[in-house]
Amino acid sequence: MEKSYKELLPQIDTLIFDVDGVLTNGMVTIMPSGELIRHMNIKDGYALKAAVKAGYRVCIISGGKNEGVRTRLANLGIQDIYLGAHNKMEQYTELVEKYQLNPANVMYMGDDIPDYPVMAKVGMPCSPNDGVREIKQVSKYISDKKGGEGCVRDIIEQVLRVQGKWDDNFDAQYD
Repeated sequence: MEKSYKELLPQIDTLIFDVDGVLTNGMVTIMPSGELIRHMNIKDGYALKAAVKAGYRVCIISGGKNEGVRTRLANLGIQDIYLGAHNKMEQYTELVEKYQLNPANVMYMGDDIPDYPVMAKVGMPCSPNDGVREIKQVSKYISDKKGGEGCVRDIIEQVLRVQGKWDDNFDAQYD
């Protein structure tokens, strides 16, 4: 019998996230210069920083290439940031080899077809509430929050609480 997602939470040690549609709502504002502006949820940022501080491996694999996104995530303490990833399995495989990861201990949150190959390999695939049908079908957890609206905070907080590492006194600032 397949385990419920709550039974998987205690074994998670690595958190991998897509950006567009997960850390953002998937919408972009196109500036006259052609620059694409994305919006990220500050509560997701707090949770990402808290997870890093609590010792979790937090990684980003995104098809987008915006260096502002890299700067924002690096400022939260995330070291493994892969942008411009068109075949996300390459970066996932690199992470598995680099850190000798056990896929059963990896949570990946994605929202669209490019995320599917990695999500099919990890122990805990997750989706925002507005992920596409195929992603929801492969997911063991679907957040009640949409992409860019707290779905990242939702799953991080659940993992950390179950493992006794969520603390209201984290010094993770809202920056």
